[in-house]
Amino acid sequence: MDELQCCVISCEKPLDQTYWDNQYQANTTGWDLGEVSPPLKSYIDTLENKNTRILIPGCGNTYEAEYLLEQGFTNVTVIDIAPTLVENLKTKFKDNLNINIVLGDFFEHQGEYDVIIEQTLFCALPPTMRQKYVWKMHQLLVKEGKIAGLLFNRTFESGPPFGGSQEEYNLLFQQAFDFLKLEICQNSATPRAGSELFIEFQKNSEVLVNLYPFEGITCSGCKNSVSEKFTAIEGVLNVSMSSDFAEVLMVSKTEIALETLQKEIAYDAKYKLNKSYKD
Repeated sequence: MDELQCCVISCEKPLDQTYWDNQYQANTTGWDLGEVSPPLKSYIDTLENKNTRILIPGCGNTYEAEYLLEQGFTNVTVIDIAPTLVENLKTKFKDNLNINIVLGDFFEHQGEYDVIIEQTLFCALPPTMRQKYVWKMHQLLVKEGKIAGLLFNRTFESGPPFGGSQEEYNLLFQQAFDFLKLEICQNSATPRAGSELFIEFQKNSEVLVNLYPFEGITCSGCKNSVSEKFTAIEGVLNVSMSSDFAEVLMVSKTEIALETLQKEIAYDAKYKLNKSYKD
């Protein structure tokens, strides 16, 4: 499925600002559909309140934002890390006051949104950042706010894009979000037909979602043991550890003291859980 290829240069380099800016400078944007994604167009058509606060992170050429503005939406924010792209967008939308174009890192962005549209950000991130993605999405959404968009339901030999599965997404997002939709997409763009899931997740505002830096784990077996220890703590609803063992996403009914968590892993002197990232 060559149409799904993302970049064709520099794929061994870190996926940082320089990397993504190089893709736009070289016009190696193989992920770009050239139009609003049909499933997202259909979803946008269901939104009735034109003042809905909408964020599109990792926005790319943001045909979705263009469509939103055409439909009369008045509060659209897009953010991307690539300076070349952002300058082009600012020129394109220079006369439109209903869109806020931000150059920056999604994970450092602050704001409150009713809807966040997922369109190729998740798959562009290194898989080690998926727990951080869930934490940040939960942070940015207002009560009953929603993530809506598309996730790949397939794997790739290399990335970006990086794939995944419905089972993985269930485990990753559960308890932090209520699943309104997580289903095979029936109206994908032709290059992506049969490879996408449509999601609509609503923020669970009754829980706390924390992300903790973790030190000391070097294997999957240890990762599973630590996760089981944390999951057994009263009030903990879900635990997910990043694939590089460096961060732990924890969903809980109430705040769990750091001392309580550290006590559960005290059996191995190498293990250390640091204070959670804060809003």
